[in-house]
Amino acid sequence: MTQTLSTDDLDKQALEELRLLLDLAFRGEFSEHDWAHTLGGWHAMVRHGDELVAHAAVIPRTVRIGMRTFRTGYVEGMATHPAHRRRGHANTLMEAVNEHIRSTYDLGALSDGTEIDGFYQRHGWVTWFGRSSVDRKDGWTATPEEDGSILVLRTPATARVDLTAPIACDWRPGDVW
Repeated sequence: MTQTLSTDDLDKQALEELRLLLDLAFRGEFSEHDWAHTLGGWHAMVRHGDELVAHAAVIPRTVRIGMRTFRTGYVEGMATHPAHRRRGHANTLMEAVNEHIRSTYDLGALSDGTEIDGFYQRHGWVTWFGRSSVDRKDGWTATPEEDGSILVLRTPATARVDLTAPIACDWRPGDVW
């Protein structure tokens, strides 16, 4: 069963269950910054019985492409319980994520850390080929380590954006992208 709700609708038990899933799925590599980045938006969750087996969040962010600013739905905390992988749960989540982004935001964005070649592309996401940066108070700071790993989901508002233009996300602690 797929469930969608906002962070505000998650009670303490649901948050604890989500944190446990993310720690397990990311093999203990899910930092406090990663956790903070996962909260404050919209969540899609797949349950098998009473067990949470998959999750993805869409968090509101600001992304600049050249001199234009876009309301962006940024995907965070995409994870499937190791014992429930390869059953289509991630595909189900991406369908819900894409629908939410297209109905709510100008653009979708994420930093692909899945190591699953072509997963997001099969869901309509495209690689950003321009140089990446973070938009700080003192200007843009290059993030060359992210170049080639940023993917976007275009909506009608951004269907014609130049995928080779410079792109910058708003600053946040931890991984900026």
